[in-house]
Amino acid sequence: MTSAHAAKAGDLIVISGHRVGESERIGEILEVLGELPHESYRVRWDDDHESVFRPGSDATIKHSTRRAASRKTT
Repeated sequence: MTSAHAAKAGDLIVISGHRVGESERIGEILEVLGELPHESYRVRWDDDHESVFRPGSDATIKHSTRRAASRKTT
């Protein structure tokens, strides 16, 4: 798995195709289970199927760029 930082809920996981012409599989991490280096993830895949997934060398984590809403302090 290529990732500079541990994955978190909201990040995407991308699984590369294993055969010529096979498309990649994309899912949103809903929950991180366990800790590095033995973590697994509860993932909602692009076909709306959910599963627990333990990443292999074909998995790439795309970290979410969503930012928490800033609070206005007065």
